[in-house]
Amino acid sequence: MDITKIRNFSIIAHIDHGKSTLADRLMEKTNTVSQRESEDRLLDNMDIEKERGITIKAQTVRITYKSQKDGKTYFLNLLDTPGHVDFSYEVSRSLASCDGALLVVDASQGVEAQTLANVYMAIENDVEVLPVLNKIDLPHADSERVKEEIEEIIGIDAADANEVSAKSGLGIEDLLETIVERVPAPKGSSENPLQALIFDSWFDPYQGVIVLVRVFEGKINIKDKITFKYSDQSYEVLKLAVNNPFFSEVKELGAGEVGMIICGIKTIRDVSVGDTIISSKNKEKTLALEGFKEIKQMVFCGIFPVDSVDYEILKDSLEKLALNDSSFSYEPENSTALGLGFRCGFLGLLHMNIIQERLEREFELNLISTAPSCSYKVKTSKGEELVIDNPSELPDISLIESISEPMVEISIHLPNEFVGKIIKLCTERRGEQKQIKYITTDRVQLIYNLPLSEMVFDFYDKLKGLSKGYASMDYEVVGYQESDLVKLDILLNGDSVDALSLITHKQSAQFKGRALTSKLQKLINRQQFDIAIQAAVGAKILARETVKALRKNVLAKCYGGDISRKRKLLEKQKKGKKRMKMVGSVEVPQEAFLAVLKVED
Repeated sequence: MDITKIRNFSIIAHIDHGKSTLADRLMEKTNTVSQRESEDRLLDNMDIEKERGITIKAQTVRITYKSQKDGKTYFLNLLDTPGHVDFSYEVSRSLASCDGALLVVDASQGVEAQTLANVYMAIENDVEVLPVLNKIDLPHADSERVKEEIEEIIGIDAADANEVSAKSGLGIEDLLETIVERVPAPKGSSENPLQALIFDSWFDPYQGVIVLVRVFEGKINIKDKITFKYSDQSYEVLKLAVNNPFFSEVKELGAGEVGMIICGIKTIRDVSVGDTIISSKNKEKTLALEGFKEIKQMVFCGIFPVDSVDYEILKDSLEKLALNDSSFSYEPENSTALGLGFRCGFLGLLHMNIIQERLEREFELNLISTAPSCSYKVKTSKGEELVIDNPSELPDISLIESISEPMVEISIHLPNEFVGKIIKLCTERRGEQKQIKYITTDRVQLIYNLPLSEMVFDFYDKLKGLSKGYASMDYEVVGYQESDLVKLDILLNGDSVDALSLITHKQSAQFKGRALTSKLQKLINRQQFDIAIQAAVGAKILARETVKALRKNVLAKCYGGDISRKRKLLEKQKKGKKRMKMVGSVEVPQEAFLAVLKVED
């Protein structure tokens, strides 16, 4: 394939600005899919994506387009990327494989927080950014205002920005011509030694690991011997394929092309996203391409199988899912309350929910997850510095000198009318105001420093609720800050339940303890004995609730006779309940572990 006729580009935007719909129209206008095969959000191929209306996985498709201006045929490799802040790693992987990016901005809403984050990521990757205004056919669309916003906030010339309607197909032909003209052709040559970057992979039960690559130099043919640079494992190429948008086998992948390699790989650990594929003949001489920066997980939680026999299935499922989504981590964990499971790290709360839902759907598992937490830096009186992401691992309070929590710089874009409510929300969450910037007469940008622990629970939901859905946010971790934090333990009949422990600020510990014990009292089923639910910091009890015992009426059969007979039966019952309390165990329902999330402010 002539490398000058290839165009590799991605679509980046804020969530719900029309990326997937635009991808549908580009495929429709170029006859990549027939009318019969066409469907809404074709590249969103997971059920969760269609149900929630969000893109979770970046998808690729090869589009063949004959230019109306020069009559030449071009091959456009499109990568549709997610818009939510929790899936920014998917965007970074796509941009590392592209030469250009369409920055889609809603003509009725303007520049949003994630728009900025994605465009800065594109500029870092030295990608040509083309602004595109979408939804121009809406009654309240204001193209001129949005063009000014793009120029003022982002600093990109938007005077010639394409104006399209992804829903109706308006302006799509002009956009295709702009892509051909302005997205640079890939560099590289098929004559050079092979260098291909792995930017995605997934497990197929019949074909093994399927690797999605962008070939930067050289070419790959069927039956070639290739080596994965990082794992130093060699395989023979069995099949090569491209998405157009359905699996289509090809004989060769040359420099500049994007495609799939199938080698019948069964060992999942041999493949790493960001690794370089090279020819086995030149493996000593060929250098690795610059991979992706290592992602740092921000939210952690324990995931345990409801039935302990499913532990091995959960382990295999996490391996396969990590191959498809390398932005989450996992390691074995043992909980006294829940048994064997895994401590998993995620990029955010939505990411955590999606991973758990995918495990339950795709691998048919029944799971319990603990409340999310973030990682803390603990300095002990012995001079040790520990990084703790599980509250149960926190040392004894007497040994702790200081605890530092991660801080994030959060950027919120919102209409002027909601500023007061959002400032109040940030202040309640221990936020420190950095800047208020008036972008236009009715659009404001708030910048706050906020503890990550205050943001991971329900901050995003509250932000959307208070702003009627108009506010958008983006954040980045800026370091650790020492704070007055304590570990709040939940005790059931004097025994600590490690899976319900949480690290919280000293000022809110009593309130959270009361709210949590009150909630657990409603969720834990009554037993044959009293259950004391206590919230404690160290040896100090902050709150207590009691689940009263179920009481059998042992006097029902005593319709007469001496009082001493009744006393004897009651004493016998009392002794039985005392013995039961000593040996009986309290079964904690799954809802109880989620109660930590739902403690009202």
